[in-house]
Amino acid sequence: MGEPPHHLADRTLEALGLAVAPREDPLVYPGAWPAESGLLDGDRLLPLTRRTFPGRVPVLAVGSNASPAQLRHKMRQYELSSPIPLVKARVTGLEIGVSAHVSALGYVSAAPFRAPGHTRELFLTWLDPAQLAAIDASEGVTRPSGAYDRVVLPSTGFRVEPEPEPDPGDPSDPYDSGDSGGSDGSGGSGGSLDGVHLYVNRHGVLQDGTGTPRVHPGERRLLAQLLAESAGLRKLFGSTPEEFCSRARGDLRLCAEGTRLFAREGRTTASGLEKYVRGQQTGSPGTGESLSPPWR
Repeated sequence: MGEPPHHLADRTLEALGLAVAPREDPLVYPGAWPAESGLLDGDRLLPLTRRTFPGRVPVLAVGSNASPAQLRHKMRQYELSSPIPLVKARVTGLEIGVSAHVSALGYVSAAPFRAPGHTRELFLTWLDPAQLAAIDASEGVTRPSGAYDRVVLPSTGFRVEPEPEPDPGDPSDPYDSGDSGGSDGSGGSGGSLDGVHLYVNRHGVLQDGTGTPRVHPGERRLLAQLLAESAGLRKLFGSTPEEFCSRARGDLRLCAEGTRLFAREGRTTASGLEKYVRGQQTGSPGTGESLSPPWR
């Protein structure tokens, strides 16, 4: 791909404030997101001029999969080193909610819910088949008891618009081949992208007490709210966010009990995205059946 001509020291995740993964520190979930589109290449986030990538699958990130540190952690676990493009996109029809399950990684993660007409900025990760299989495994897609399914968003009711392509031929882009065409089967740059994938929680999402899905406010604030609202949750996980993460981390039995408690207390509701799940998404382009998910 070639190196960009400028000095790269200031492009490390450490220098950019993007180096801490939620898998290492659950209370930072969902982790720091980049300020701009970029190419995750090992420990660096490089400039990126293209916005679509033929042969790769566009997957919306609503939680820690938009964190370069989290992506780096997952890719290293599966011994993958190829770069990952992260592209800012304007997304209509979705909002970031709270998954109705407790992860044994020590946090309560994000999950999307349907929000007609609502528009916000999210990141698209463009994944090759091996990377997609790794993320599938990390999300539990390949197991019936896993937390998430991967779905393809329909064009009706949703819009995913990658930010506009910069001037073509920028020599600073290590991914630029002089062809900035759209991905296979998707819309071109400057419009709505078709064939976008999304991870949907099988347990539904948490509601705010009125039946409306609650928005994920960041892990520390979320856990403080949940613990204040539920004596049962405090009995299981302690009274502080720090205690919650410490007790949950690595304890599959306790996390399963916490997930059941959400349901028993009537805290869960549908995300509105369940109807788009069409069975296990384990075939082409991903091959996640062969990968083992960590702590899920």
